[in-house]
Amino acid sequence: MKLSVCQSVLFHETDRAMTNSILCCSYADADRVQCDKIAQMLEEEERQRKKQLHQAVLDFREREQQPSMRREWDIHDPEAARKGHPARVSDDDPRCGPSSMQRFAGEDLNANARQKLLKEQNKRILEEQRSEREKDLADRKYADSLEDKKRIELDLRALELARLEEECRKAKAMAIADFNRAQAAEVAEQQRLAQQREQDNNYAEIYNHLTGDLLTENPDIAKSLVGPHRVITDRWKGMTSAEVEAVQKAQEEQCKEKQRLREEEQQREAEWDRQRELAGHAAMEMEQQEQNFRQQLRKSLDAYNQDLADAQKSNLQYMEKEVYSNVPTAQYHLQFNTSSR
Repeated sequence: MKLSVCQSVLFHETDRAMTNSILCCSYADADRVQCDKIAQMLEEEERQRKKQLHQAVLDFREREQQPSMRREWDIHDPEAARKGHPARVSDDDPRCGPSSMQRFAGEDLNANARQKLLKEQNKRILEEQRSEREKDLADRKYADSLEDKKRIELDLRALELARLEEECRKAKAMAIADFNRAQAAEVAEQQRLAQQREQDNNYAEIYNHLTGDLLTENPDIAKSLVGPHRVITDRWKGMTSAEVEAVQKAQEEQCKEKQRLREEEQQREAEWDRQRELAGHAAMEMEQQEQNFRQQLRKSLDAYNQDLADAQKSNLQYMEKEVYSNVPTAQYHLQFNTSSR
C-alpha cells in the first residue's frame, strides 16, 4: 500500500519527535544517576562525619569524664572504706587529742617495729664490722703477698743479672784467651821461620865453603877484571858446561827461594791482618752485646719501678678514699674540754 505525501511527511515528523524525546529521556536518566551517586557520596560522608564526632565524644568522656573525677565520687566509691585512714595511726598521731579515747598511758604500738628496727640496725652494724675486719685482713694479706712477690722478683733479677754478668765475663775471657793464643801461635811461627832461615843460612854457608873457590878451585877466580872475555892466566883452570849449568841452576833456585820467602811473608802479613780484624770484630760485638744488655736492664728496671709507683699510688688513693675517708675536722676536736663535766 502506497502512502500519500502528507502521510509520509507526517510519519517522518512523528519519527523525529519520538527520536528527540527518547534522546531527552536518556540524557535525563544519566543526570539522575549522576545526582543519585553524588547524593549517596554526600550521605556517606555525613555518616562518617557523625561517626567520627560520636567517637570523639566517647574518647573525651573516656579520657576526661571518668567516674573517679567527679565531685560526688567519694560518696559512690566502693573502695572508700579501704582507702580511708584509720582512727589512729601511731602514738604521735596529731588527730588523737585528750578526748579522742584512742591513746592510753602504757601503750606502745610501735614496740615490735622498734625492736625489729633495733635488731636490724645491730645486725647491719655487726655485718659492717665483720666486713671491715675481713677487708682489713684481705688488705694485709694482699700487701704481704705483694711484698713477698716484690722480694722474690728482686732476688730473681739479682740472680739473673749476676748470671748475665758472669756469662759476659766468661765470653770476654774466652775472646782474650783466643786472641792471646793466636798471637802466641803467630810469634812461635815467626820464631820457627827465623830458626829455619838461620839454619838455611848455615847450610848455605857450609855449602858455599864446600863449593868455594878454595876447596873446589873454582875457575871463576881466573876471570880478569878488565873484561868478561879475559882471564888471569895463572889462575885459569877452565870452565865446563856442567859448571855453567850448576851456576844457572843455583841462580834459579835462589830466585825461587827468594820468591817463596816473599810469598810467605805476604801470607804472614795477611794472616796477621785477618787476626787483628777478627779480634776487632769480636771486641765490637762484645761491646754491642754489653750495651744492649745494659739498655734492656735499664728498660726492665724502669718498667718495674713504674709498676711499683702505680701500685703505691693506687694503694694511697685507696687508703685516702676508702679507709681514711672520714677524717676528723678541727670542730670535732674543739668540742672536748668545753665544760666542767
